[in-house]
Amino acid sequence: MITVSTSSSLPIPTTLETYKDKWLILFFYPFDFSIVCPTEIKVMNSYLPEFEKLSTNVLAISTDSIYTHRAWLKANHPNAIGDIDLILASDFNKEVSRAYDVLDPNTGASYRALYIINPEGIIQYATMTNNNVGRSAKETVRILQALQSGGMCPMDWILGDNTIGK
Repeated sequence: MITVSTSSSLPIPTTLETYKDKWLILFFYPFDFSIVCPTEIKVMNSYLPEFEKLSTNVLAISTDSIYTHRAWLKANHPNAIGDIDLILASDFNKEVSRAYDVLDPNTGASYRALYIINPEGIIQYATMTNNNVGRSAKETVRILQALQSGGMCPMDWILGDNTIGK
């Protein structure tokens, strides 16, 4: 069970089952009010229209509480994120982070990890990076398009390129 919220909604308890039948990006990040995380959240938020065109939900998850998420959205702080449409999920009980093996046992926070899950609930792509290095929303879109193409995609494949064997 996780709790989700946007800047315009009340917290809602939910499960990942809620997101079946569409593609899903699980976007784990370590901490609200950190240095790298707000850059990722803001950029992923700006890419939401791209993900919507690809019939994909995006769920940003940290082990911070829903109250910390709310403060992060509304704070007058250099690392606050302001109003966003991206859904922030609180994995305060660390159940989802443990299930996806992204829980740092030393800090109790999620590692910086990303999973792309198909509509049948099967992980199609996973990546984890050092917590000091932000990810690329543009590359996430490219990978998602490649997965959705149904073809064999060579390195650096982009939408419009031929797949292997076609």
